[in-house]
Amino acid sequence: MQGMFFLASGFNQGIWILNGFLLLIVLYMIGSPTYYWWRGRQLKGAIDEDTFEKGRTRAQIVDLRDRKTFDTKHILGARSMPIASLKQDMGSLRKDLPVYLYESGTNLAIRAALQLKKAGFTDVKWLKGGFREWHGKIKGKNV
Repeated sequence: MQGMFFLASGFNQGIWILNGFLLLIVLYMIGSPTYYWWRGRQLKGAIDEDTFEKGRTRAQIVDLRDRKTFDTKHILGARSMPIASLKQDMGSLRKDLPVYLYESGTNLAIRAALQLKKAGFTDVKWLKGGFREWHGKIKGKNV
């Protein structure tokens, strides 16, 4: 009888640990996008498609998606700089010119904007809604 009590006690303890772990995962999934939304509002860098299009000729346009996706289709005049290599590649950007970022959504663009601001870039904007909201000029293999 005593052995069964220890078995049940260990089982209940395992359930609590599992529930705690699942709760942490859920909090991360909710918290991470919320954090970037909040940071994006603080930076005030989201711009709509019309503003992006008007500034496109004087800005440095950076596509944060992976190279394969970039090659398939991208905004005309953009350069590929995947988020994974942004720290290494940001030296090729000029700090005295605006930087316009885009990706599939917006969380990565906000993360990249934070990195660029920290590195001393002062005029960093990102396309509200990401590339899927873009209806302007594009270039690529499937165009």
